[in-house]
Amino acid sequence: MTKRYRYLSEAQKRSAVARVAGGEAVSTVARSIGVNRNRLYEWCRRYQKGGAQAVRRVGRPRKAESLSARAGAWEDGMDEMSAARRQIAELQRKIGEQQVDLDFFRKALRHIEETRRAQAGPGGAASTKSSKR
Repeated sequence: MTKRYRYLSEAQKRSAVARVAGGEAVSTVARSIGVNRNRLYEWCRRYQKGGAQAVRRVGRPRKAESLSARAGAWEDGMDEMSAARRQIAELQRKIGEQQVDLDFFRKALRHIEETRRAQAGPGGAASTKSSKR
């Protein structure tokens, strides 16, 4: 028999930890959100050691979560100028990556064209052989 784990968002975890911190029984909170109480104790320990960031999911965040986190950052009163700078830096990084890709493909295309010219010269085959025999 396999166990199925319920994945909760960072906000749900923080809410559960806040309820426990507010004096509600761990067993009651764990039962209401559908997780093991040991897991809830673990979240509480992590929250005490590392704050809100410590209870987030491990690994790369899903696209929807990262987009909602960005929107939440604006709502939380983050300085608009720093948010704009961060977005500009992210876009510049993406443009840089695309430029590297373009340079690679241009170089590959140039190499292919030079190879074709060399083969089309005197004594060379005008085109490649057909794969059908």
